[in-house]
Amino acid sequence: MHSNQTHVLIAGAGPVGLVSALLLANQGVKVTVLESATALNQDLRASTFHPPTLDMLAPLGLTDELIAQGLVARYTQQRDRQEGVIAEFDMSLISPDTDHPFRLQCEQWKLTQMIQSKLNQMPHVQLLFDAKVTQVSQTADHVAVAFTQADEARNLQADYLIGADGAWSAVRRSLNIDFEGFTYPERFLVVSTEFEFADHLPRLSYVNYCSDPHEWCVLLRVPALWRVLFPTKAEESDEAVLSDEAVQARLQNLLPQPQAYSTHHRTLYKVHQRVAQRFRHGRVLLAGDAAHINNPLGGMGMNGGIHDAMNLTEKLLAILREGAPDALLDRYERQRRTIAIDYINASTARNKRDIEERDPIKRKENQQALRELSMDPVRAHAYIRQSSMLDALERAKAIT
Repeated sequence: MHSNQTHVLIAGAGPVGLVSALLLANQGVKVTVLESATALNQDLRASTFHPPTLDMLAPLGLTDELIAQGLVARYTQQRDRQEGVIAEFDMSLISPDTDHPFRLQCEQWKLTQMIQSKLNQMPHVQLLFDAKVTQVSQTADHVAVAFTQADEARNLQADYLIGADGAWSAVRRSLNIDFEGFTYPERFLVVSTEFEFADHLPRLSYVNYCSDPHEWCVLLRVPALWRVLFPTKAEESDEAVLSDEAVQARLQNLLPQPQAYSTHHRTLYKVHQRVAQRFRHGRVLLAGDAAHINNPLGGMGMNGGIHDAMNLTEKLLAILREGAPDALLDRYERQRRTIAIDYINASTARNKRDIEERDPIKRKENQQALRELSMDPVRAHAYIRQSSMLDALERAKAIT
C-alpha cells in the first residue's frame, strides 16, 4: 500500500490531532481533520512544554519558533505560601539527556496555529471546522465517520481514524469505550493577570508549585501574563467562584495589594483522573485527552498527548508505507496506556496529594525531603528526568 493511496481521519484539531496530522502529511498521507469548533481554540489551556516534547517537535520545524514565542524556564520551584522557596530544581542537570534542558512556558494555541499554517500549504490535507462527529463504524478494511457540518449530515471513509477529540471524545463514546477513573469533587480556577508577582515574591521562578494546608496554588509565567491556579471548594457555585469579589479575595490572600488585581481570563473546570479502557478499537485509535486525562499539576496532559501522537503515527506510517502488520497498533496501546496509568496519572495524583497535605508533621517531612533531594545533584537529576517525562518515554520504548 503506497502512502499516496492512504487516508487517515483525525477527530480534533488540538495539539495532539494537529501534530498527528503534520507527521502523517509530511510523509504524503492524505489527512482530513474534523474539528467540532468553528476555529482553532485560543483559550489558556496547557502552557508548559517539557524537554522531550521540544526534542520531538524540533524536526518538524516547530521548536525554535515556539521558543521565540515563549519563555525558557531553567528552574522550577516547590514553595510554601508562608515560608517561600522550599526547593529549587535546575533543569540544566538533564543537559546530557536532551537538547532542551528546560521547560518552555508557551500557550498551546501558538503551537496549533503554527501547525495549521503548515497544513494549509499541503493539498492532501483538509481541516474541516464545525464538523461534529456523530457516529463511527468500521469494517475489516476501512473506517467510516458520520458527522454534521453546518447542520448538514456528511460521511467520510478512510483507512484509520485517530480520536484526538478531547475528554468528551465523541469517537470514544461512539465506540462505547469506558473512561475509567474518577472526578475530583473540587474544581480548579485559573486566573491570568499582568500583575508582576516576581517584583514582590523573592526568588520567584517561572514555574512555582506552592503548597498550603488551606489553599495551595500554582504560579506559572507565560510571556505576557502570570497564570494562577487555585483549588475551589466543592460547595461553592460556579457563579460565586468566578465573581469579582471571590477572585479578588483569592489573589489578595495570596499577595495583599492596595489596589485591585486586573485579570484577563478566568477559567473554572472540573478535574479528572481517567484512562480509556482501550486505546485501540480495530482501525480506530485514541490519543491525548480522548485516551487519558489528569489533573494539571506537573504539566503532563498535553505533553503526554503529543507523545501519544509521535508513538502512534510512527506505527501507522510503518503499516501504511512499509507493510508492517496491523498488530503493531496493539503495541501502541500497550506502551501508551501503561504510561498513562503508571506515570502520568500516578505522578499527577501524587503531586496533588503532596501540595495539599494538611498534616503539619507530614508537611514538614515532605518539605525536608524536597530540600535534601534538590541539594543532591544525582537524586535531583533523577527527579527531573521523572518530572520532565524522560523516564516515561524510556519505559514506553521498552514495552514490546
